[in-house]
Amino acid sequence: MPKSLAKPLRFLSRAFTLSVCVSLAAGQALACTGIVLHAEDGGTVPARTMEFGFDIQSNIYAVPAGTEIETLALDADQSGFTFTAQYGFLGANAFDYPVVFDGLNTEGLYFGAFYFAGPAVFGEATEDNRDRAVSSDELGNWILGQFSTVEEVRAALPTIEVVGTHIEVINGFAPFHYSVVDASGEAIVIQYTAEGLTVHENSVNAVTNNPSYDWHLTNLRNYIGLQAENREAISVGDLSLPAFGQGSGMVGLPGDFSSPSRFVRAVAFANSALPSSTSDDAVFQAFHILNAFDIPKGAIRDVGAGGVHTDYTVWSSAADTANRAYYYKTYNTQAVEMVDVRAAVSGMEEPSVLTMESGFVAVDRTSDF
Repeated sequence: MPKSLAKPLRFLSRAFTLSVCVSLAAGQALACTGIVLHAEDGGTVPARTMEFGFDIQSNIYAVPAGTEIETLALDADQSGFTFTAQYGFLGANAFDYPVVFDGLNTEGLYFGAFYFAGPAVFGEATEDNRDRAVSSDELGNWILGQFSTVEEVRAALPTIEVVGTHIEVINGFAPFHYSVVDASGEAIVIQYTAEGLTVHENSVNAVTNNPSYDWHLTNLRNYIGLQAENREAISVGDLSLPAFGQGSGMVGLPGDFSSPSRFVRAVAFANSALPSSTSDDAVFQAFHILNAFDIPKGAIRDVGAGGVHTDYTVWSSAADTANRAYYYKTYNTQAVEMVDVRAAVSGMEEPSVLTMESGFVAVDRTSDF
């Protein structure tokens, strides 16, 4: 029988933890970008980038159905409740923690946590609520282990208390909001703010970071003139003004790495993408779109007591919700790798970890001439 998923061991050295905290104190953009593509065969593919100011040491963490999972697992002072995973799931963790921050379950339900620093407000774990308390960092385990559709998740959210757990590595709680997408194509964004729980329909196939999701939707009205088609020449007085070249329909599309700008670009690219015939095609196209959001080291910088810190794209992922396949590539590897979720967890008796980084490899084709 699957073993219980209990409190994690402390894998990080104090020296590394201190360096991480210094990095966070210096500030970070945390520029994650998510899209959702819909294939003509009915498949749905959510995909995203994960940015951070340092290597968060993600690996692929897999949990089989039947595993007993304890909530508040990263809280050294509190214990929550225990639930049994109804479905197997896997995805990217961080710092060797037994928590999936981005992943897919055997029923085709996708979950992704996106930084939401500032607006994110969670409750505190107490003796009165610990029997329903789930930490903001472990909501992925609870959702992927328990549910198969967005409708089920939406109905269950009011039954739990999402709380902020102090995590030593980041010197605070995990300030997330969440993207959830199922195999039918239903997609929502879950936010906890000072106003409480809000569930937004992801009607534009995109999600980034703060401000709140409704603000991003309103901001789209500043770009209603954007279109994929090139503009015709216009006349100003007696002067004809043709475009300089291709891409004139997207003139005015913001190109910086701020969350509002990335949201507009994500909406533009996800909704102007040529139709994908199959889920495989949509995965292929998703990684091409995510390339437009790839942040190289040095493009975003914070200067603090610990020196210069730079956000970069640590990894990118795509989830084939129809075929239950999880794809990813990392900063150091670049090649896309895939795990079949159902096949991976079917023979497992306890949670397991797969090393995400396999190293950069260039194919030497000199001899093919």
